[in-house]
Amino acid sequence: MNAPFSAGDRSRVVGWTAGRPQIEGRDEVFRVSILALPGFSQLSLSSFVEPLRLANAVAERRFFEWTVVSPDRGPVECASGLTLAVGGDFAGVAESIQACKGPSMVIVCAGEQVERQISACLSRVLRLCKRFGTPLVALGTATWLLAESGVLDDIACTIHWDKRAALAETFARLLVTDRLFVREAQLATCAGEFASFDLVMDLISEQLGKEIALAVCRHTTAGHWRSASDRQWTITGSQTITSKALADIIRIMEEHVEDPLPLRDIARCVGRSRRQIERLFARCVSSSPMRYYMTLRLSRAKRLIQQTDLPIVEIAVACGFASASHFSKCFRQVYGCNPSTCRG
Repeated sequence: MNAPFSAGDRSRVVGWTAGRPQIEGRDEVFRVSILALPGFSQLSLSSFVEPLRLANAVAERRFFEWTVVSPDRGPVECASGLTLAVGGDFAGVAESIQACKGPSMVIVCAGEQVERQISACLSRVLRLCKRFGTPLVALGTATWLLAESGVLDDIACTIHWDKRAALAETFARLLVTDRLFVREAQLATCAGEFASFDLVMDLISEQLGKEIALAVCRHTTAGHWRSASDRQWTITGSQTITSKALADIIRIMEEHVEDPLPLRDIARCVGRSRRQIERLFARCVSSSPMRYYMTLRLSRAKRLIQQTDLPIVEIAVACGFASASHFSKCFRQVYGCNPSTCRG
């Protein structure tokens, strides 16, 4: 089970409440402003907010308070079509931060079309958070907005796995990890969806104590929450990987998309023979190791084509292909069309 953050681990560092004692017995209120972008993930938001509500119930006092705000104070629609009423707008949050009137934390929640959602008002809020030391959290794809606003320079971050390759290629200065969440000083980025629950449980444990956090877990039937050091699982489709050895091999492949490793080097890394690895892949995923590796690289290339404006030749190189022609040939074999057609 997770404990409150300690300074010894860069993924779990003191920052949001540095220098403040734990909250038990205090009457302060922790106010959260949630910046919801149209098309945001309701799952990401609910996974963060519901534990706050439960923590209040367990603590028998309203310690956490939250307000959802939209760009223009109008209702905001999530990706599943549900409409959420709001209590303010981005400009109001910016004014509160600049006047040193709070909030205690700002949460940004976005969806799949995040690349088109940066605005001057949103960027102003994010930069004011950094300037005034207001803790800032990006859920799911919202990490992209922080990167565009320049508040992520020179620090580690994470994003939902579907956007990870596009984020890393678009913002080369970033150190993009595949962790569930990363906390750096006054800023946190989170993969979103159910990982939002893991992040908020660390916050509850830090603010109200581990016992209340455990009680919230019991109420949600979660049983436990995952560590910041846990990684996202990016295997696609209906694959269920039960072999740790296979998971380790796939992880190595994912980490070496731009510079693909030969099977002998992968075998050396995991301490197995080539034949053992071939049998493992045939049994668990009905594929040869190198065919699986190629599919993984092409899948990343397809996401880059659809989510970025990078030239096709740059995408080919980023996914380990020596030439655009070889990349196009392999892409057609798997997806039945040219890369440029896929983008169109």
